Amino acid sequence: MSYQAAKELEESAYYYASQAIKMDSQGSYATAITYYQKAIATLIKLAQLYPDYKLNKMYLERAAAYQERVKALQAARGSTSSDGSDNPVTQTVQASKGVETLKATFDDLVMKEKPNVRWEEVIGLDDAKKAIKESIIFPVKRPDLFPLGWPRGILLYGPPGCGKTMLAAAAASEIEGYFITVDAASIMSKWLGEAEKNVSKLFSYARRLLDDNGPVIIFIDELDSLLGTRSQEVGGEVRVRNQFLKEMDGIMDKGKTLQLYVIGATNKPWSLDSPFLRRFQKRIYVPLPDLRARLEMFKLYTAPLKLDSSVDLNQLAKLTEGYSGSDIRDICQSVQLRVVSELFESGAAVDKNAQPREIRMQDFKEVLRYRRPSVSQEMLRAYITWTENFKAL
Repeated sequence: MSYQAAKELEESAYYYASQAIKMDSQGSYATAITYYQKAIATLIKLAQLYPDYKLNKMYLERAAAYQERVKALQAARGSTSSDGSDNPVTQTVQASKGVETLKATFDDLVMKEKPNVRWEEVIGLDDAKKAIKESIIFPVKRPDLFPLGWPRGILLYGPPGCGKTMLAAAAASEIEGYFITVDAASIMSKWLGEAEKNVSKLFSYARRLLDDNGPVIIFIDELDSLLGTRSQEVGGEVRVRNQFLKEMDGIMDKGKTLQLYVIGATNKPWSLDSPFLRRFQKRIYVPLPDLRARLEMFKLYTAPLKLDSSVDLNQLAKLTEGYSGSDIRDICQSVQLRVVSELFESGAAVDKNAQPREIRMQDFKEVLRYRRPSVSQEMLRAYITWTENFKAL
């Protein structure tokens, strides 16, 4: 089937789902069931149209949610009068709850906070820190020194678990600004037809915060879910991407000195579509920790643990080349679990004053025997190649 056919199917599914939820919320359950069933059939057909399409999971999840709602309504109608009017008040409450689970509210997608992450807590990553300071922190403190403006789109890319979120949160904390966290995958996977509206709401919300409270950072995780290259697309996804492009162009208007920044994070930069890549003037590689950074991480994560004198953190830093920051944290957590398990298995844990033994170097070595790095050498080579072609510090 053609792209146009796919677009028409998606629009039909959105229409049926919208009508179903509308009728459901108004108590017209028989009509709602009919529309839900039409939406289900259309979504399944759409998923079958593109078997390898990334949003198939979202379509099928929506179809499953609508099917569960149909079952709930059919069960409720079994105890209603023949004219379809409501019986107990509890049915109305159940109906409203069902509708709420199907709607994609903007509040579900966004978390707003003023983070308290000190710059010193971000271990290593000196190049990334420098680039972010130049792009965000210095312009906020002295905007008069930037007559040509400053970058407002920043891309952080690299292996998972290496500190991309921490970098963005530390920048927001340094400028005492708001930090709006958004999961791009959630924007794309919520109720069909809402993604485009949510992108618009996100930027409008950020501008309101900007007017009232100073600098704002929008942090979008899994950016490739929203802006990645697609060999096959249907209409809704195209509209979402176009809306994001429009919003990015708006905040980069050279005639304004907005203290509004978009920081995108991705583990797959090679999946990003080139028109959107250009909107991120700074493209910063967040690599695996080097030897010095790994040592500092071991010091940080073992600080609350009881270590035997045999533990050599320098040696552990050398043994963990190729491990990410989250890998190192998991290693420290695993050795603690190891000694705690021993305490429970010995039966001594029934004594509330009993404590685990001290952690020995051998415990770390045993954990390392069964815990390999989460990032492959092949993936690292891909990051290096992409960096050579597209980095922009």
